[in-house]
Amino acid sequence: MSVNRKQRKVFDSILRIPTLATIKFSDIEKLLISLGAKVIEGRGSRVAFVFPNSLKWEEHRPHPNKEAKKYQVESVRDFLQKLGYGNE
Repeated sequence: MSVNRKQRKVFDSILRIPTLATIKFSDIEKLLISLGAKVIEGRGSRVAFVFPNSLKWEEHRPHPNKEAKKYQVESVRDFLQKLGYGNE
């Protein structure tokens, strides 16, 4: 996994249990993009991240707050594990 230091910190925060509710959704987006995701903007706050292997993670951007909800962090954690990224 070739990510910068901040993205690695975000990745480690996503994997942390108990789940954090202090991770900015934009930081999760940047991490997924650095891992090779293509961003597809939907209607309103919906966004999808599609990887070359056709796996897709869809979510609504949180508003008015910038932090991802706990269920979103848990969802992206499960998704990253499906992609083969675990405790590295």
